[in-house]
Amino acid sequence: MRFQDLLAYQKGFSLAMEIFEITKVFPKEETYSLTDQIRRSSRSVTITISEAYRKREYPKHFHSKLTDADSENSETQGWLEYALACKYITEQKFQELTNKSIEVGKLINYMILNSHKFGVKKD
Repeated sequence: MRFQDLLAYQKGFSLAMEIFEITKVFPKEETYSLTDQIRRSSRSVTITISEAYRKREYPKHFHSKLTDADSENSETQGWLEYALACKYITEQKFQELTNKSIEVGKLINYMILNSHKFGVKKD
């Protein structure tokens, strides 16, 4: 299986691309702050999942990378709160994106708790 086949990766990638699209209309003064930060954190989720998958030969590295991916996912949720507070996105869009992020977090947690299903050998 390729890391691109992982459901957590697919859903995370879709969310990152949706965030990329909505941030295109954020004010120019946010280019190097909110826009950049939310794009970076949302993209980092999937990149870190891919790194974890490649490290599945080493259980502690696999777990560590996935917890990093979960942290980036939480950071994305924080940036979404700022986007809502600044009125760059609607409450409805905020809820939609946050729910998708929560789903990604659950999938990452599933991978952590069931690492053997992803080819990770026991310590």
